[in-house]
Amino acid sequence: MRDLPPTATLRAFEVATRHPTFTAAAQELHVTQSAVSHQLRHLEALWGLQLFERGKALRLTAAGATLAPIVREFFMSLEATLGDLREQKGRVRLSVSATYSFALKWLLPRLPNLARQHPELLVSLHTTDDIIHFSGNQADVAIRLGKGNYPGLHTEFLFGEQVFPVASPELLRRMGTPRDPEELLQFPLLIRDGAELAPKWEVWFDSVGLAFSPLKESVRFGDTNMTVEAALLGHGVALVRSRHVENEISDGRLVRLFDVPFPSPLAYYFVCPKGIEAQPHIVNFRRWLSSEALKVQ
Repeated sequence: MRDLPPTATLRAFEVATRHPTFTAAAQELHVTQSAVSHQLRHLEALWGLQLFERGKALRLTAAGATLAPIVREFFMSLEATLGDLREQKGRVRLSVSATYSFALKWLLPRLPNLARQHPELLVSLHTTDDIIHFSGNQADVAIRLGKGNYPGLHTEFLFGEQVFPVASPELLRRMGTPRDPEELLQFPLLIRDGAELAPKWEVWFDSVGLAFSPLKESVRFGDTNMTVEAALLGHGVALVRSRHVENEISDGRLVRLFDVPFPSPLAYYFVCPKGIEAQPHIVNFRRWLSSEALKVQ
């Protein structure tokens, strides 16, 4: 750090690298040409390096060209960070953890509404399907899918969901629309594999009195969003939770098959460590979540 010059000297260097003369650099800095020349000679003496080749026009030496982007990046980063800090002044940061599919399909589209209603909240959104223990810097609050059993945590029910099959109009044009669940057994079924909380075809078929045996052409996916995307592409029929496909059904990209009520045994809950739920910024977030949840009941 012994070779670190004053900020004004670094700024003179950064500005001079973008101009053909010291005079032009001085005009941007609102100082005299001699002041810029003096600062740069001081910098060259401090670093023991020639930074400019002086003539009718300034030209960076190899050393100057190497240092120029580093110094420019320093000022850009400093300006951006100061801008962020000024923007955050008076705002409260809230770290929210949610599962990836819930964040993408339900929470993310609604965040602009939160910003309008509560501009004081600066939400930092993190996605994970892991169990949350609120240890370290994991999160302040979380939204989880489960049965509401979260010992030691403040827990609030948000909403439940229906589970049903969906298919793309293209697939239905190609294979026809199944008239009853039994005909669905002849369709390629997209199976969400490896997730305990994912809707299960065997459970849904059992609820309508049928046995399920996967066909050879059935496809298995390790991600809910990938399963929905495969259904959108017409690769097969997906078994989904209602909140994951609200937009796709409303705009006609997916079609719900059969009006068979099948409530998911799981629901979404707001959870946080006991004692912090009464903090004003968390109260505001909880109330906003509850109001949004009521809109989709």
